[in-house]
Amino acid sequence: MIILNFLNEFCLKTRIPLLIMVNFLLIAFSSLFLVQIVHATWNNPHSDEKVASPILFGTFSLPPKHLDPVISYNKNESVILGQIYEPLLQYHYFKQPYTLEPLILVEMPGIYFLSKLGERVARDDESAVFSKYYFKIKDNIQFQPHPAFVKDEFGEFKFHNLSASELRKIRKISDFEQTSTRTLVAQDFVYAIQRMGLRQNHSPILNTISKHIVGIKEYSKKVSEAFEENDNFNIREVEISGVEVISDTEFSIKIKGHYPQFLYWLSMNFFAPIPWEAVDFYQQPGLVKKNITLNTYPVGTGPYMLVENNPNRRMHLIRNPNYNHGFFPTYGLPEGADPILLKDAGKPLPFIEEVIFSLEKESVPLWNKFLQGYYDASGVSSDSFAQAMNVSVIGSMSLTPEMEEKGIRFLNVTQPTIFYLAFNMVDPVVGGYDEKSRKLRQAISIAINKEEYISIFMNGRGQAAHGPIPPGIPGFVEGEAGINPFVYNWYNGRAKRKSIDVARRLLAEAGYPNGIDAEGQRLTLHYDTASVGPASKAMLNWYRKQLEQLGIDLVIRATDYNRFQDKVRTASVQLFSWGWGADYPDPENFLFLLNGQNSVINTDGSGINGANYDNPEFNALFNRIKRMENSPERMELIQQAVRIAQEDAPWVWGFFPKSLTLHHSWYHNVWANPLAINTLKYRRIDYETRVKKQELWNQPVIWPLFLMGLLFVLSIFALVRAYRLRQQSVVFPEDVPSDLSAKDKS
Repeated sequence: MIILNFLNEFCLKTRIPLLIMVNFLLIAFSSLFLVQIVHATWNNPHSDEKVASPILFGTFSLPPKHLDPVISYNKNESVILGQIYEPLLQYHYFKQPYTLEPLILVEMPGIYFLSKLGERVARDDESAVFSKYYFKIKDNIQFQPHPAFVKDEFGEFKFHNLSASELRKIRKISDFEQTSTRTLVAQDFVYAIQRMGLRQNHSPILNTISKHIVGIKEYSKKVSEAFEENDNFNIREVEISGVEVISDTEFSIKIKGHYPQFLYWLSMNFFAPIPWEAVDFYQQPGLVKKNITLNTYPVGTGPYMLVENNPNRRMHLIRNPNYNHGFFPTYGLPEGADPILLKDAGKPLPFIEEVIFSLEKESVPLWNKFLQGYYDASGVSSDSFAQAMNVSVIGSMSLTPEMEEKGIRFLNVTQPTIFYLAFNMVDPVVGGYDEKSRKLRQAISIAINKEEYISIFMNGRGQAAHGPIPPGIPGFVEGEAGINPFVYNWYNGRAKRKSIDVARRLLAEAGYPNGIDAEGQRLTLHYDTASVGPASKAMLNWYRKQLEQLGIDLVIRATDYNRFQDKVRTASVQLFSWGWGADYPDPENFLFLLNGQNSVINTDGSGINGANYDNPEFNALFNRIKRMENSPERMELIQQAVRIAQEDAPWVWGFFPKSLTLHHSWYHNVWANPLAINTLKYRRIDYETRVKKQELWNQPVIWPLFLMGLLFVLSIFALVRAYRLRQQSVVFPEDVPSDLSAKDKS
C-alpha cells in the first residue's frame, strides 16, 4: 500500500500516467530477473540437473523401427539394442585384431565333434560330420525390472490379461507402477532360437542358420505351419533336435560339419536371451494397439533399459538396477594406445547412469550444439569438416586450432566395410571371362580414380581398396604384396595407380580403341543408381568424366531404391555401386560376396553376389576357405582367391571408409571398435567439467536486454513529453479572445 501511494504521488507530480509507470517497473524487474537466470538456461536443450549428472547426451538421425533382436538387422537399431540385450559372446573392447570373449558365459564355448552315429571323434577325423557347442552361463543374472514378471498373491501373472479400464491408464511401459524380475536360464537362449525359426517373425538370418543348426529347418516348417492355423500356438512346446537344454545354466547347439565362424554369429543380438513372459505380455491386443510391444520396449539383461521410445524426438535409457556382472577390461590395450584408457580397469560397469539420444535430422544444428557442449560426441559432416580437421599432403588428419583450444579429441578408424562399383558379369558387353572382357574391366578400373573420389567426396576419409577384404580382417595384406597389380604399380614404397595411357592401351586390346567398337560406334555403358537429387549430381558427373578419358559414354539411370534393388536382383543392370559391412571379422564374410553360389541369378534374386561373378576356380577355393580356421594355409588360399578376382575385375574395388568422430574432454574411455555394439557401458562422463565448459562457452549475450530497456526508457520520456505538451495546449473558455463575433463563438 505504501509503494502504491508513493507511485501515485510521484505520478501526480511528474504528470506521468500511473499505468505507464507500473508497466515500466514490471518490465524493468522482469529484465533483471531474466538476466539472473539466463546464464544457466540460455539455449541449453537439457536441464541443469541432467547436465550436472552422469548422463550421456547423444543423437540419432534415423528413427529405429525394430527393437526385437530376432528381427533387427540395422546399425542404427543396434546402437540401442546393444546396450539392452546380451548375447553369448562379445568383442573385447580394446584388442586388435577383433577378438571374441565371453559376455554372459562363464568361459568360451566348448566344442567337440561327432560322427553320424553321435560318437565323439577328433576334429580332423573323416567321420566327423557334426560340431557340438557347449555353453555354461553365469549364475544369478537377472532380467531388467519389467511388469511382465509381476505375479499376484496366487502366483498368477498380474498384467498378462489387462482389462479395458486398466489399459486406459497405460500409454507407455513406465506407466506400470509395479515391476519384477527373474533369473536368466538356459531355456531363454533356446527360446530366442525358436523365435528365429518362426517364419512369421521374419528373422533375416533364418535362411543362414538353417544351413548350420541341426533340426532348425524342420522345426521352422512345423511351427510356422501351426502358427498359420493358430496364432496362439506355443512354439516352446516344439523342440529343435540340434538344440538341447542340459540344466538351468547349461545348453548345447549342434551344427552341421565344421564351421568355426559360427562363434561370430553368437555375438549378435539374434542370439540374445528373451524371456517368454515378455513375449506373452506384449501379445495382448490392447498393448499392441498402443504400440507397446517387444519391438518398441525390449527386455534384456544388459546394463541399460529403455524407458522412453519416442522415435520422433528422443530415446531415453537408464541404468538397469539388476545389472551386476560387467567389469571394465584389465588388459588388451594395443601398443601405442594411451595407458589412461585402463584407468578404470576392473571397476564395475556401467559408469553412466542415463543415456539420452535426441533426434537431429540436420547436420548443422547438431554440429553447433556439439560445439556448445550440449552433445558429448559428434560425427563430422562435409559442411563442418574444414572447421574441424586439417589434412596433410600425405592424408593424415589433425584437429584445427579451434578444436584443440576446446580440448576436443578425435578418433579416426578404417571401418570393416567396402564400397565398390560392380560389373554385371552376365551382361554381354561388360561381362564374360575371356581376355578381352577382363581388359575392358581392368581399363575402367584404372580410369575410375578412387583416390580422387575419396579426396573430393569424402574429405580424405577412406582408403582405396585393392581387393574385397578390409584392413583389420584376416587376409588383408599390407604393402607391395597386397596391391592389385592389374590396377597399380609399386613405386617408391607406395601403391601408384597405373596411368590413363595404360588404361587406353588395355581398352584398345579389348576391342575398343579410343572407345570405338568394331562397328565404329562409341562404347556406351549404363550406370544404375539410387542416388538422386542435387547432392548426387556432382558425384555422377564425376563418374562420367572418368570414363570420358577413355572415350566411353556413361549413361546414368537413376531410380528409387526399391526399383534399384529389383534391377540388381533380376540382373537388369550393367554397372552399379554397392557396399557391404562386416557381420563378423572373417574373410569368408567378404569373399562370399563373390561366390558363384550366392549370385542373384543362381538364387532366384535372393543372393548377395549382385555382380553375378561365377568363376569355378574362385568358387573351389572359397569352399575350402569358408570352413577353415585361420592358419598360414588358409591365408595362402585367400591370397590365391583374391588374385583371381583381381584379374577378373568383377568390381572396381572401391574403398574402405574411415569413420571420424569427435568427443569432448569430459567424455572418457572412448575407443573405436566398429564391430562392438555394446560399448556405452565402458564410457564415463566427467559431468563437473561439462558444466564448467558449457558455462564458459555459452556466456549469455545480454546487451540487447539493456538496449531494449534504454529504448523503453527513451520511449517513456517521449510519451511523457508528448503528454505534457498536449496538456499545455488545451484551450479553456476563458482564454477565447473577446473580439470574436457571436457567430464565431458559437
